[in-house]
Amino acid sequence: MALPKRKVSHARGAKRRANWKLEVPALARCPRCHAYKLAHRVCPECGYYKNTDVLHLDADK
Repeated sequence: MALPKRKVSHARGAKRRANWKLEVPALARCPRCHAYKLAHRVCPECGYYKNTDVLHLDADK
């Protein structure tokens, strides 16, 4: 079985992990109220998804 000959240095390991970044989620605009929302999710402002009223937010106000 192959084993590493010596310990990997901190700098070498840090270089390998240098490209692990968090990504900003892609935001889409709601076609009804034009608020920013996550793609393929119900709009938190108007409660619509694919032209259907899912959350019925107008009744709460």
